[in-house]
Amino acid sequence: MNFSTSLLLIAALIVASAFFSIAEISLAASRRVRLRQLADDGDARAERVMRVQDDPAHYFTVVQIGLNAVAILGGIVGEGALSPSLTMLYAIWLDLDVAETAGFASSFFVVTSLFILLADLLPKRLGMTEPEHMAVRVIAPMQVFVTVLMPLVWIYSKCADWLAHLLGLPTVRDDRVTSADILAMAEAGTRAGVLEERGQRVIENVFELDIRTVSSAMTPRDHIAYFLTDDPDHVVRLRIAAEPYSTYPVCERDIDHVVGYVDAKDLFQRVLNNQAISLKDDSLIRKVVMVPDRLTLGEVLEQFRQVHEDFAVIINEYSLVVGVVTLNDVMSTVMGDLISNPPDEEQIVRRDENSWLIDGITAIEDVLHALSLTELPHAEEYETLAGFMMVMLRRVPRRTDTVVWGNYKFEVLDVDSYRIDQVMVSRITPQPPTPASASLR
Repeated sequence: MNFSTSLLLIAALIVASAFFSIAEISLAASRRVRLRQLADDGDARAERVMRVQDDPAHYFTVVQIGLNAVAILGGIVGEGALSPSLTMLYAIWLDLDVAETAGFASSFFVVTSLFILLADLLPKRLGMTEPEHMAVRVIAPMQVFVTVLMPLVWIYSKCADWLAHLLGLPTVRDDRVTSADILAMAEAGTRAGVLEERGQRVIENVFELDIRTVSSAMTPRDHIAYFLTDDPDHVVRLRIAAEPYSTYPVCERDIDHVVGYVDAKDLFQRVLNNQAISLKDDSLIRKVVMVPDRLTLGEVLEQFRQVHEDFAVIINEYSLVVGVVTLNDVMSTVMGDLISNPPDEEQIVRRDENSWLIDGITAIEDVLHALSLTELPHAEEYETLAGFMMVMLRRVPRRTDTVVWGNYKFEVLDVDSYRIDQVMVSRITPQPPTPASASLR
């Protein structure tokens, strides 16, 4: 075999090795979501790639057969093609034995470098950059190789399966998409500038619906505006004017005996028509949904969907009313900062770079988000910031009581009838102000 023929053969082997490298990395890196999009757009090859991903054993066996066979042939051809020529060149200056050694070493280095650069690094970088597009292009010839080499492929695959079983290794790819995968993709999209940070927060909040209990979004018992069935017309009108809400529970004797609820639209219609308002009128009272306080927000949403309601009364294990929740409350939890509340309704007010004024009934999940924390101690024992203070102090907090945890100090500013009204949270080690905040001073 002459020198030019050997070079052509080496080039052909590099191309073959590059093909198998692309076939390997593109199948492994292809995302099923992207492949499904290609398939939905009419590319039948994407369906074939996904079927191979479900059972890639034969595919990767062919890849390894091809890569190893090409590597061995490349070494044989390369050594035979370049060593004699390089030995003759080195013999001009060196002894023959030394020239032969130098020629072999140089030949080995050149051929190996060509295969590493052109048959491995460059093809794999290309396959990682656009894995789905490369996978659909190589799937047809790879399936031909699988068919031609099937006897050899079957033997190697069975041997590999036996070894994997013997070592207790998994043999089936798990393509299930978990919530952690989606959150990681959202975070990556935010870092790449594809997704705004507020959008990422909304996605995180959606997944928290199955974790956060309904009490984290409810209007607590002492803030509920309700009517008694024997309230006269003028009392109802005054209550509506003083506390304008869309829905009011109607109770018998006290708040723990809820008989239904009235919609503000029905009350307004009667007011506009100059009709008297009587809460003993069964046509005015609607049946109320009662939910346990241990339900998650996701479960409450499902109950709203089943009964076609958007208002529920929350009770504890003793059948006492602890709060009310509306569909808007749940959606506000999801939307978070995208919904702008009036200043007097904000539960978390950031005073500066290192301090926050937080309402005691604020859900602990919202406190964690505001302070950029992942957890607080004894998290299973409370659901609000007030609960955190009680657990940490092991008593009912009083004004000026403080709790120090991590790099934060929590100080009770106001207590109203044993209820923690406001807490000042300060960062102990101050964080330097951002350029934007510094310029405002």
